[in-house]
Amino acid sequence: MQLKSGDILRNRYIIKRFISQGGMGSIYLADDKRLEGRLCAIKEIRLDPSLPTQTLRQTREQFQREANVLARLDHPNLPKVSDIFSKGASDFLVMDFIPGKDLLALMVEARQQKKHLDEREVLSWAGQLSKALEYLHSQDPPILHRDVKPSNLKLTPNNTVKLVDFGLVKILATDDATITVVQGRGTALYTPLEQYGGDAGHTDVRSDIYAFSATLYHLLTNQAPFEARERFLHPESMPTLRQLNPEISPRTERAVLWGMSLHPEIRPQNVGAFHDALLGTWEPTIGPRRPLPAPSLSDIVSMPMERTLVWISAVLVLLSFIATLTH
Repeated sequence: MQLKSGDILRNRYIIKRFISQGGMGSIYLADDKRLEGRLCAIKEIRLDPSLPTQTLRQTREQFQREANVLARLDHPNLPKVSDIFSKGASDFLVMDFIPGKDLLALMVEARQQKKHLDEREVLSWAGQLSKALEYLHSQDPPILHRDVKPSNLKLTPNNTVKLVDFGLVKILATDDATITVVQGRGTALYTPLEQYGGDAGHTDVRSDIYAFSATLYHLLTNQAPFEARERFLHPESMPTLRQLNPEISPRTERAVLWGMSLHPEIRPQNVGAFHDALLGTWEPTIGPRRPLPAPSLSDIVSMPMERTLVWISAVLVLLSFIATLTH
């Protein structure tokens, strides 16, 4: 049964309304009675009551361990987990409520207007997301999000991007064993091949990089990326970014497609490497719009017009050289 408006949890949280539902539970907006005016998001994770008693106990203990890890996280681009509790067959995470629209909604609005999101703006969001993922991956043990996608990225009124929904978060133990709060495979459009095996222990930070890159592909082109399985069977099936949006810079296209490499060994090996490929030292600033990150030599020669000019220049130099020798 869904919680209803007016329901009270833990004699503290007053449910205001239902927000959304995922595969394993629901998210609600609630008032915090102890802190007047504070809104919070409560994620309910439901356990199947038909499971054996021992399995339910172990699952709940696992949830408590991992939720405590999430509660220790403190980063400006992540919501803060402030409370953890259980009631009946459900476990609850209480987090900051993040106002604003998610990036999927902003992309859909642009598409309806027959426009693309501004590349500078998307890259500024990417810079913030890079910092959030680097923070998660730098924890001891590292934490994977495993469900990076446009609808899990919210833009607050002060233009801060927040990576929300830790439903599939994965903690990498030192012995390479893996634990998940809620077992799942993420959203297929943004899921790398290695994550299709569920929780078999094959995912690592490069899996988040794939989802990050697939998210940028969607935001910049207005077209969802092809599923990794489809790309594996038909390698040339997915259009490049510049085929869908010619205004995209070659540097951005090259970085995003690198991050979406099907094999983890070919992708950037950490978020820092992906950030450098995408942005280098470029940082958006408040005020006049800064130029996009400068292209590399590879980017320049990969552009059709520039490549033609390079060949023309080379031919002219060669002809000049020949003319000099004949004289």
